[in-house]
Amino acid sequence: MPPVILNISSKKMIGMRVITSMTNNRTGLLWRSFMPKRNEIAGALSTDRYSLQVYPSGYFKRFDAEAEFEKWALVEVEDDAAVPDGMEAFHLPGGMYAVFHYTGSSADTRIFNYIFSEWLPASDYVLDDRPHFEVLGEKYRNNDPASEEDIWIPIKPKA
Repeated sequence: MPPVILNISSKKMIGMRVITSMTNNRTGLLWRSFMPKRNEIAGALSTDRYSLQVYPSGYFKRFDAEAEFEKWALVEVEDDAAVPDGMEAFHLPGGMYAVFHYTGSSADTRIFNYIFSEWLPASDYVLDDRPHFEVLGEKYRNNDPASEEDIWIPIKPKA
């Protein structure tokens, strides 16, 4: 399953975040808090939702399931969109991404094992230190084996 390599410009987003880890996964709590309030965001550019992770520098050098990172639930908005109470603005920096179209349950982590253990080491790219995210569009269904999403992995050419 080869990805599409895309360069994107920066994006303004609005949403909510939590600090989480693989062992203390607070993703469900985040989305249960965000979804009832998402319609308060004026100026959304689409109905897509973004599940975004900001990992600390070095996170992928030695995996630690207890290492914490930021997890965001977001929508992309117009540049002048106001931030509703209880939410925050997030500026996604532009750059190069490997985009994998994935069909399957969000609970199945094999796609990430493939990306990081097989595709990335064999590619002409290395991870870049920018946010990772998934675009959850109209065909996304949480934990459904027929669900579809796009997984965006920040990359840069090998030196």
